[in-house]
Amino acid sequence: MASDADIDGTLMTRSVHHAPVCAPVLSVAIAFAFTGFVPGSLTAQSTAGPSPSRAVPVFEDGQAQVVSAFADPTGWLRHDLWVETEFDSDGDGAPDRVHVAVTRQAQTDTEGLQVPVVYETSPYYSGVGTTDAQYFWNVRHELGAVPPERGEMPDIPQQSRRPIISNSHVGAWVPRGFAVVHSESPGTGLSQGCPTVGGINESLAPKAVIDWLNGRARGFSAPVGGEQVEAYWATGDVGMTGTSYNGTLPLAAATTGVEGLKAIIPIAPNTSYYHYYRSNGLVRSPGGYLGEDVDVLYDFINSGDPERRPYCDATVRDGEMAAGQDRLTGDYNDFWAGRDYLNAIDGVQAATLMAHGFNDWNVMPEHSYRISQALKDRGVPTQIYYHQSGHGGPPPLELMNRWFTRYLFGIENGVEDDPRAWIVREGVEGNDPSPYPDFPHPEATPVRLHPQGGGNGVGRLDVSPRGDAGMDALTDDVSNDGAMLASASSSINRLLYATTELSGPVHLSGVATVTIRLAVNRSAANLSVWLVSLPWTEGAAITDNLITRGWADPQNTESLRESAPLVPGEFREVTFDLQPDDQVIPAGQRIGLMIFSSDPEFTLWPSPGTELTIDLSETSLTLPVVGGVESLGRLIS
Repeated sequence: MASDADIDGTLMTRSVHHAPVCAPVLSVAIAFAFTGFVPGSLTAQSTAGPSPSRAVPVFEDGQAQVVSAFADPTGWLRHDLWVETEFDSDGDGAPDRVHVAVTRQAQTDTEGLQVPVVYETSPYYSGVGTTDAQYFWNVRHELGAVPPERGEMPDIPQQSRRPIISNSHVGAWVPRGFAVVHSESPGTGLSQGCPTVGGINESLAPKAVIDWLNGRARGFSAPVGGEQVEAYWATGDVGMTGTSYNGTLPLAAATTGVEGLKAIIPIAPNTSYYHYYRSNGLVRSPGGYLGEDVDVLYDFINSGDPERRPYCDATVRDGEMAAGQDRLTGDYNDFWAGRDYLNAIDGVQAATLMAHGFNDWNVMPEHSYRISQALKDRGVPTQIYYHQSGHGGPPPLELMNRWFTRYLFGIENGVEDDPRAWIVREGVEGNDPSPYPDFPHPEATPVRLHPQGGGNGVGRLDVSPRGDAGMDALTDDVSNDGAMLASASSSINRLLYATTELSGPVHLSGVATVTIRLAVNRSAANLSVWLVSLPWTEGAAITDNLITRGWADPQNTESLRESAPLVPGEFREVTFDLQPDDQVIPAGQRIGLMIFSSDPEFTLWPSPGTELTIDLSETSLTLPVVGGVESLGRLIS
């Protein structure tokens, strides 16, 4: 779920704050009227002059600049409409219409100016539900048991936000020659349809808006009937952006392959609802929202027409979701597959600038990583921006501007030759990322480390395996959180293994993997793993203590689609990835592998007492180390 800051205006505020407001200097800038303009026909060195009576976009250093004639908000044209889609998700027998708002320059009417569009769509614009715990799932129950019923979330009053749906992005992009469009997701606000939380209508709704901007779909002045409204002012070239759920929907639209969607900048996007609510077969909450699941999010955004809500509730929440979400096993199934955008990645043609925080434990960094890797493999223009903070955080405006200028205006600014990865280093402000050839770092290679025993204290973690490493055991107790366990000098509730003190900094870049051979004294158990930097310092920055983490269900060693109950005392081998990361661990620290069972911030809460026995000889941690084993081995020898 997003905070109010994520929902409305944060990106605009940050963008305006960081953006230089430059008057056009035509001797060093590009300027053009749109009449007769062919995208890509100008280069960053062009000096074409405008007609003195016409306001036109201006470009400098490959970026669209603020134009004084576009910058006065009192002159902007703001209106709304409803765009007809190709689906009927609320079952009323008519195609759903989605509510759309437009902010554009006066010159699009007075001077025949045509402009590209920056577009954001959201389910949050017209109010959201409560995050009171009584309306979430109660996580305090045994694994595999039927959970207690959750409370019925109060209805969200329907709002009529007209003609302005949102002010996000307008301050950044309208003065630079872009129109800004907002739309409300199906079943929210004044948009018709049902909220589906990842259903196909969430992909097809923004597709319809882009089709309307290109003259392929119909717009109307009213939700029913009304006069037709045309986007005569639009060039048809569209870029989408947004944060969290609003960052998910640009990718959803892009999977349709809709013509005209040229670029997307998803910020902390949820790219798979399974990865958001489950982890390697385990029922796992998103950070900060313990007990949230897909049906809770449905209630949280269900702000549409009250007369259609009973149908939507019965069909979507109490029908499809109740049958598919499966909080008993946590297994992957067709319901979750239909809400995983990696399964529709072949449709994406839009140039993608992805942004994420390495310490985002709400929408975790794997969401951006899995999609950006797949797009690179398919030859789609792709860059990624990572920072060391938590949820949200857009790229610097300069990066976004270069991206949209290149792909929406067609200005040859060389963005294709820019570094593929921009990473904010530890202790550095977010607007000053360091360029890298790619993420993971091309010089990062896997290095396997082996625990050596004594993990109830702090055992040794080394590059050299030991054949007689033996067994270590822990006892589950959800009353201990990860920070308590990592900072304890000893505990029966976790196993902790650490390298010697680093004699120099170690750069980790990519995905760490763990393999754990374990036996459990019950038929089910949570399995949680943290990678930590020791000593654990109370009150320190998150990157000073926690490197990354992950969770898994030992019942899903063979398949995510089918759980196999554990046989008490029988050993199984579990291999899974931790969350991707890029971090420099400073000299004097120790890299630690912590294994425990229930994680009170994320997993279900079974009663204490489950015992996990770890076969250390068949347990290992593989780290992505820049410089490989030679570098790490030298620093911990």
